[in-house]
Amino acid sequence: MSDFPGWHGTTIIGVRKGGQVVVAGDGQVSLGDTVIKGTARKVRRISPGGYDVVAGFAGSTADAFTLLERLESKLEATPGQLQRASVELAKDWRTDKYLQKLEAMLIVTDGSQLYVITGAGDVLEPEHDVAAIGSGGNYALAAARGMIDSDRSAEQIARDAMAIASDICVYTNGNLTVESISA
Repeated sequence: MSDFPGWHGTTIIGVRKGGQVVVAGDGQVSLGDTVIKGTARKVRRISPGGYDVVAGFAGSTADAFTLLERLESKLEATPGQLQRASVELAKDWRTDKYLQKLEAMLIVTDGSQLYVITGAGDVLEPEHDVAAIGSGGNYALAAARGMIDSDRSAEQIARDAMAIASDICVYTNGNLTVESISA
């Protein structure tokens, strides 16, 4: 079925400021030009072995859940080492034939470290303490970067940036899930 419109949607942002990291995501899932769901939850807190991590995902939901499960197992094998677990996940994602087909991206944080993990084998620590992914990611990123030096908190910046992205990107809505974690 070559003319299948494909799933679109999602804006996820991570903002680190003042000893706090906030990850926020919208709730819209679209199929072509139709909104299928407006209340999807794309930001989650995982706690493998009592070690809290907040993760947000963009892309295929089933693929993202597969990656979150893999990240949890990597964190269980390397407790308290988000960077190492993220690198191990990215290596598996890049080299495993099954995982290579997964179409998703992740933003993960433990409250001090903030990373974007991609299927190309990237584990990126963002400059300027802001990371964003998804269809409206660039809008949210630009908005947050413009506010990062203000007196706003990490949560205020994330919420305001998501509001701007939802006004611009037709695949992003204002129904937010927001998770905060401290260093």
